[in-house]
Amino acid sequence: MGTHYKGSKKEINTLNAYIKLMRAADTVTGCLSRSLAEENLTISQFGTLEALFHLGPQNQKEIGKKLLKTGGNITLVVDNLEKRGFIKREQDPNDGRAVIVDLTIDGQKFIEEYFPKHLQEIVNEFEILDESEKNELARICKKLGTKE
Repeated sequence: MGTHYKGSKKEINTLNAYIKLMRAADTVTGCLSRSLAEENLTISQFGTLEALFHLGPQNQKEIGKKLLKTGGNITLVVDNLEKRGFIKREQDPNDGRAVIVDLTIDGQKFIEEYFPKHLQEIVNEFEILDESEKNELARICKKLGTKE
């Protein structure tokens, strides 16, 4: 369903595109969130584990930038992952004000086992699109996401 707004064609097209983008994102996110909830994880917690798994140790500020989260939110995410024994914090030897976050052995084991399952769920959600549509979607989203 599109907008019921009675404005200019440009406004209506823009609102319709926005509504469809948000609904699609909510649908995919909802499916993935349910699966993560079974593991007692939030999307931000999973994103943190995934970033550390693929990119290695990082400070909290870098993680926040990657996940588009505020410092306070990332602190809470890291606190909760630390309580579960999935990550550890260490003082950054190059910057006494910064803390480096890294996976523990348990965190590494968990994300190594869980990531392929999560990826398969994403693949399943995108199965409706052919490869050229996925490429076009990625191109359009990148264009929207890098607009300044």
